[in-house]
This record gives sequence, structure tokens and C-alpha cells, in this order.
Amino acid sequence: MSLLNDLINLNLSETTDKIIAEYIWIGGSGMDMRSKARTLTGPIDDPAKLPKWNYDGSSTNQASGDDSEVIIYPQAIFKDPFRRGNNILVMCDAYTPAGEPLPTNKRFNAEKIFSHPDVAAEEPWYGIEQEYTLLQKEINWPLGWPVGGFPGPQGPYYCGVGADKSFGRDIVDAHYKACLYAGINISGINGEVMPGQWEFQVGPSVGISSGDQIWVARYILERIAEIAGVVVSFDPKPVKGDWNGAGAHTNYSTKSMRNDGGIDVINKAIEKLSLRHKEHIAAYGEGNERRLTGRHETADITTFSWFPCAKVLEVK
Repeated sequence: MSLLNDLINLNLSETTDKIIAEYIWIGGSGMDMRSKARTLTGPIDDPAKLPKWNYDGSSTNQASGDDSEVIIYPQAIFKDPFRRGNNILVMCDAYTPAGEPLPTNKRFNAEKIFSHPDVAAEEPWYGIEQEYTLLQKEINWPLGWPVGGFPGPQGPYYCGVGADKSFGRDIVDAHYKACLYAGINISGINGEVMPGQWEFQVGPSVGISSGDQIWVARYILERIAEIAGVVVSFDPKPVKGDWNGAGAHTNYSTKSMRNDGGIDVINKAIEKLSLRHKEHIAAYGEGNERRLTGRHETADITTFSWFPCAKVLEVK
């Protein structure tokens, strides 16, 4: 095993100008992540200098078997914390051979919005609080929970310390450092209310980069959990009953909101959000009706609620 580890950790820059680029994209469910690697001449720090690539979309539920080619366009580069050196992670989005974005490619329209001069001038900031649950692989049950049973009630686990309160901290800390190494603006981590549940925060990030960073942070988390033999779940309510769910609270502001008098801009934005509540909830992903019940620190899924704040809007 020591020889295997030595080979995995080889420093390629000592003998070659070749690098390994891991191309990452979102699969057919809209939540699963896929990746594959290729050899390029490096170093490379500009996604525009990277070649497009392709994959078999029929194997990711993104194309039919008789017309399965999907093209991925490099959009953002991050340092690779697994291979290190000059090797890179490349966040991509997916298109048909004719150049049409796939239905799972939400980045395409987002980029058009964020690149509009009026939007860019507002410097939209995002701070995303990504909650997740670590599961025991063989039984699909939260890490640290007794097999077929339950831990003590919620209360001591949030930001808890100790072997009877904190489960999976080695994975969480490895992820934290790996994200910093990669160049992701990860701003913190904490244990969450349900045992085995954690949160990391990405931001403040500007515009489209917030999406690229949160997706690559998820990818890195999945890879680290893979090494540890643990499953990462983003399910909104992984355990029924008197247990908290997992969400992704999104903090947002624009330059106008952050300037003097910004509270009026915030209130107007909240009023606009309230008019499309059902439309927005539908876009937030499947299963939220199991989490947003009005209990366990949530609002009811049918109710739009808000509270006055001075600088930042948080939508739960």
C-alpha cells in the first residue's frame, strides 16, 4: 500500500510538462456529479485555453442511445487537491453537438443573466450555506447512529464536540482544507442539529462564480467521502420524524442593497420574491415538502415569510 500511495502522490512536474485535467459536469438527475480525466500540456489557468470534450449521454440519462454524444465546455478551473502540482479540476457545462444546452445545464441561462451589464454593475454577492448528511455506506443510515436505532434527541449535536456528539469531523476538515487549496472561497464549517449532519459555507462569491464554486465544493466532498467509504446525502429530509432536514440557505445582496439606503432596495426585492413563491419553490429541487413543514427551524412550504434586515437577505 505504501508503494501505491507513493505512485498516487507522484509529482509530475519533476519529469514532464503534462498535467491531468479532471473534467466535471452535472449528470442527468440534476444533482449527481460525473467526471473523467485527460492529459494536457500545462500549466493552464484559463478555461478558454482548454479543449471541449465529450461523453456518452445515454449513460448519464442525458441522451438517447442512438444519439448519445454530449459536449462539455470548460467554464472554471480549480487546483486539484487530490493530484496536486499543476493538475486541475475543470467545471464544465453540457451541450448537444449542435451547441444547444442540455435541460440540466442551468449555467447557460445563468451566465446570460450575470453577464448583462446592468447585473454585473450591481456585483451580486452570494453566500451559500450547504447542509448535508454523512451516511454509513452499507446501510444508508446516518454516520454515528446505531444500526437500526436512533441516537439521543437533538440538542447536543449542533456545533458539538466529543465522540458522542460529532461524527465525521475528519471528512469535514479534509474537505475544508481541500476547498481552500482548490481556490474555493469556503468561509466556514459547522456541525448541524441532527447528528451526522454538517454544513459548509461558500462565499461571499460574485455572480456565476458562486455556482461554480458550490458545485466543485460538492464534488470535492463526494471524492473525500468516497475515499472514506462514506456516502454524502443532500436529501432535504434523510430521516423521518423529529429530526432536522438539510437545505442550502442562500444569502444574497447587490451593491444597491449594500449602499446607504439599501434597506428599501431589499424590501422591494422581497416583495418581488413573494409574488413568485410557488414558482421558486418548484425550482429548488425535489423533496422539499418533506423538510419545509413549519417545524425544525423551517417555514411551511406554502408560506412566504420574511423578516427585516439591514444588509443581507436570507431565503429559507
